[in-house]
Amino acid sequence: MTDLIELKQVTKDFRGVPAIKDIDFAIRGGEIHAILGENGAGKSTLMKVMAGVYQPSSGTIMLDGKPIVLKSPSDALLHGIAMVYQETNLVPSMTVAQNIYLGRERLFNRLRGLNIYAQRFLLSLNFYVDPTVQVSTLGAGKKQMVEIARAVHHNARVIIFDEPTATLTPEEKFHFFNLARRLKSEGIAVIFISHALEEALQLSDRITVMRDSKIVITDKTSNFTRDRIVQAMVGRSLSTELYVEGARMARPTGEKILSVENLSMGNTVRNTSFSVFAGQVTGMFGLVGAGRTETMKIVAGVLKRDYFHGGTIRLRGKPVRYRTPRPAVKDGIVYVTEDRKIEGFFETMTIAGNIQLGKIATGVNPFSLVLKNQARKLAKDWTSKLGVKAIDGDARVIELSGGNQQKVVVAKALVQEPKLIILDEPTRGVDVATIVEIHHLINQLADSGMAVVVISSYLPEILALSDRILVARQGRVVEEMSIAEATESKIMYAAVH
Repeated sequence: MTDLIELKQVTKDFRGVPAIKDIDFAIRGGEIHAILGENGAGKSTLMKVMAGVYQPSSGTIMLDGKPIVLKSPSDALLHGIAMVYQETNLVPSMTVAQNIYLGRERLFNRLRGLNIYAQRFLLSLNFYVDPTVQVSTLGAGKKQMVEIARAVHHNARVIIFDEPTATLTPEEKFHFFNLARRLKSEGIAVIFISHALEEALQLSDRITVMRDSKIVITDKTSNFTRDRIVQAMVGRSLSTELYVEGARMARPTGEKILSVENLSMGNTVRNTSFSVFAGQVTGMFGLVGAGRTETMKIVAGVLKRDYFHGGTIRLRGKPVRYRTPRPAVKDGIVYVTEDRKIEGFFETMTIAGNIQLGKIATGVNPFSLVLKNQARKLAKDWTSKLGVKAIDGDARVIELSGGNQQKVVVAKALVQEPKLIILDEPTRGVDVATIVEIHHLINQLADSGMAVVVISSYLPEILALSDRILVARQGRVVEEMSIAEATESKIMYAAVH
């Protein structure tokens, strides 16, 4: 196989600091190539240079052996290079069909015909999405499917996927893997960035590992093991640090912080009841549509429960009904969203500005003046505590890697000094080293006496962190078990049956 695209000595600087430096990289037609590395290693920047989002500060991009200049993503698309982003770039107010055909519309379009063509195309990819619904009504997984379908529809020669499976169910991942292999058989080059090392070992033909803005190694996948990848990524093995296997002692039950009885919201949350205790990590597991996120959003005031027969929420024995998050935050309940880009931060604001907004949201003194130096000091303290990698507190959040963005979201929550913190998919889209750091932080919070709820779709994470496990199914918590009795098979059985 010959090289389809080749990057020679490519460097990209941001404010004089290189995000990638002297990169030599090549992708061949008809191969699946995985790009791995810690958050901040330069993976997304490298791919965005290839996709025309960023122009390199120096170096050359070659296509079919000829140098090219990519001034924009549409320019890259004309050259046959498409990128599917981790945070989808769809038009929320348009339908699924309109998003798929956006940019390739005919002069005259019949909406009915467009919907029929889109439905056939989606079914050919094994994506079961209604082409007539607005994108804004879809969940994260369905949006990702539409994004993938749009890239495939553009007949690209190179398709770059940034964390394509982060929001997909196991069945949807299976279909995505088959799609990637089908694209490969048609001679299309498939590149995917992933933090799921097992997926990279299962799907790819070659693996490239990046660290500190440079490529550390590129080799055939058959020559890699999971431990070799991790060592290349972080310079040491983390296999013993990531997930604790086997039974372990649960923390003792503290004060009952939260009591939920017969909570209901339409058909999404149905008469569910559970409790959360101080000094413990309560894990919440369930398949897509189980109502985990919606339940906790009601607790935190992000969503409203049914006005009549909506159930009861008690905080330290006192009935509460939050219609917005602000009174919940004031009472010590903080929800950390699973969708950090849409709900977690203001991307064009600085790190200091975002963390300071978290402090202001407590509403302790709404008339107090915010001094820039105070905001910077607050940001410096929390970026140091959580190990956020950034030039300084004045760096915009959009300039950070996914894992560092997640740390900013967590810092914005912790600065509010919560008594109950709800972390929804806290390690989605972050690298193995950052997962270890976030798990360590969660354990520290529980050890300090805080009540912690962790919502996760990844069973090893639930088993590694939880003292008690709540299993949700069809809008209700159907089973509760201690970590001593919990196993993957028991949890999954409760989630399905």
